[in-house]
Amino acid sequence: MTRFAPKFTTTLLAAATLGGCASGVVPAARPATFVPVPGGGGAMLTKVMGQTGPALTAMFGAPIADVREGDARKLQYGNATCVLDAYLYPKGKSEPVVSYVDARQTDGSPIDRASCVGALQIGKRK
Repeated sequence: MTRFAPKFTTTLLAAATLGGCASGVVPAARPATFVPVPGGGGAMLTKVMGQTGPALTAMFGAPIADVREGDARKLQYGNATCVLDAYLYPKGKSEPVVSYVDARQTDGSPIDRASCVGALQIGKRK
């Protein structure tokens, strides 16, 4: 009968136990997916278009950025789901209103603008 040294047996047992843990295969990265937010779809977006800065603040809370360039203004709102840029331009002599919005997920991936509006209303900043 052959006896193995206890140190060799322990090493062999440890190697066999850990052998299944390290397969060497790394799963492929997957691109971010579309994040829909249940709600009114296009109706959510129409709530934003034509609004003034104070109306947006009432809707989403405090902006994370407020950039002014001449008469134009960009208000940026964001949460863990997305970032929304609202571009306000004056119409005649009236206060600037939202003329265009752009949205993206926090990692920069595309997201539906209306879904982002809905997500921002759910997680309104104080």
